Amino acid sequence: MQAITTIGLDIAKSVFQVHGVDAQGNVAVRRQLKRRQVLPFFKKLSPCLVGIEACATSHHWSRELQVLGHTVRLMPPAYVKPYLKRQKNDAADAEAICEAVMRPSMRFVETKTPEQQSCLMLYRMRHLFVRQQTAVINSIRAHLAEFGIVAPVGRNGVEELLDVVADHDDTRVPAVARECVAALGMQLRTLKAQILEFDRRIMAWHRSNEMSKRLDQIPGVGPALATALVASIADPRAFRSGRDFSAWVGLVPKQAAPRKSSAISPSAVIDICGACLLRVRSP
Repeated sequence: MQAITTIGLDIAKSVFQVHGVDAQGNVAVRRQLKRRQVLPFFKKLSPCLVGIEACATSHHWSRELQVLGHTVRLMPPAYVKPYLKRQKNDAADAEAICEAVMRPSMRFVETKTPEQQSCLMLYRMRHLFVRQQTAVINSIRAHLAEFGIVAPVGRNGVEELLDVVADHDDTRVPAVARECVAALGMQLRTLKAQILEFDRRIMAWHRSNEMSKRLDQIPGVGPALATALVASIADPRAFRSGRDFSAWVGLVPKQAAPRKSSAISPSAVIDICGACLLRVRSP
């Protein structure tokens, strides 16, 4: 086998595609790998550059391949797409990844640590429970509205509806409907307890992380935003400035003359956070 210097790895659930080239750009290997064959295959190779699209499980494979001595670069899929030469399939994707990772102007995604991914999972699980809570509340309101029972908007309104369901002397709700809404009420209370538990876990993570506590000292930044920033950004040095970071977040201010105000704008807060991250983690 020719000496492989660069590999494009198209990851998947079960079948992975490898496209490797040598120092002259000639194709040295093009093959499929089962999931169990990936690490043994890379163990046999000399350290090389491996490109992977930043998608599901990419950070895991990046860490695993780095342990084997390879240099791994994660790239946004949108930046890889222009290098796709023909119809989309695994072999073509791997070839495009291999070509993209060698471009000097390519932008890369830093590999997250297991701790960062764990904190992000806390936020995602909490967000899932909040969405489920909203769905349950809407269901309770909609079902009881069919019987002409409505309540004011807000948490107190939902509690009033559940009190109506708990009152067996109230004949407006049939027995079958009462049992159904009571089941939704039990699910709602469980979701509220889970959300509070995840709030406590996020706060505990915040108190255990020095970077998060330092960001919390910035005006307008609380524990929730501080932990989210630390968990989302593997290496702040990937951004040239705080303004670049605010653009990456998606909070880009409009081009307008600045107005005098004593309040700190959200974009300014993001800029400050980015600048602080760059300063704190600089060598």
